[in-house]
Amino acid sequence: MNPKRIVLIGGSGFIGSAIANRLCEAGVKVILPTRRRSRAGHVLLLPNAEVVEADVHDPATLSALVAGADAVVNTVGVLHSRPGTPFGPDFARAHVELPQKIVAACRAARVPRLVHISALGADSGGPSEYQRSKAAGETAIRTSTPETEWTILRPSVVFGRGDSFLNLFADLVRMFPVIPLAGASARFQPVYVEDVAEAVWQSLVRPDATGKTFDLAGPTVYTLRQLVEYVSELTVGKRRKVIPLPENIAMMQARLMELAPQPLMSRDNVRSMRVDNVAHGDPLPYGLAATPLEAVAPGWLGDAGPRAFYYPFRRHARR
Repeated sequence: MNPKRIVLIGGSGFIGSAIANRLCEAGVKVILPTRRRSRAGHVLLLPNAEVVEADVHDPATLSALVAGADAVVNTVGVLHSRPGTPFGPDFARAHVELPQKIVAACRAARVPRLVHISALGADSGGPSEYQRSKAAGETAIRTSTPETEWTILRPSVVFGRGDSFLNLFADLVRMFPVIPLAGASARFQPVYVEDVAEAVWQSLVRPDATGKTFDLAGPTVYTLRQLVEYVSELTVGKRRKVIPLPENIAMMQARLMELAPQPLMSRDNVRSMRVDNVAHGDPLPYGLAATPLEAVAPGWLGDAGPRAFYYPFRRHARR
């Protein structure tokens, strides 16, 4: 497939911005719907990108957006939700209802390709509402055939400049000499955001990608404790003391954090860490080489000088 017009839902977010850059680099016309155009300033100047103020949760608006598109890419995801069974309403809206609406719009408009960003660990029987809602969203995507061929990508935690993972720990180790840590022994296989973007592009153009689900991960598995210690070495020049919290204490800590307007941690996040977040098999599909964390993280977490603070997608866009 050689797509010319792609609708990128969630394109102003962290992962979506990297995907937008990769698509524009390929010469594709990218339509980026956003609720507030003012929040999409970092992608406005990308070549071939068109930012449109739109509510993608409105079926009529979504249908108008995807009409005439060669493909749709969905990156929308949330980390927190009000609780519910089997998952809360915010997870349901973002992870299940929106994919259902996207599938309906794609099928009605005969959009030939759909790439959906899910999550490593998505499981209808998973311990967290997040994992269960992601699995339900995947089920919705698989109903798009035969009118629309789909590919599902399941990234581990995604790192890169502007992420909400490594940068969170960088802020914490700058402020505190001791880090009480929930899920310290949980295992992760972090994947570089530009590797995710490349996997999306390959999924759009390769015929062997259709109807398949792929894990996306980096080359190395770390415990959460190891990641925090590595970030502290880069950020403050030494390892901060990490105190692993038993789950009952971690749940109490998370409950207090949930009271904040933008919580850093929730009890559902703690439940997610009961399951290792690692790939099954090759870290990336299509023979792609996974970027090591150590090859790029020092560029924005360490003392790498002012040139380290240019976004990678600006470099690729020659801006």
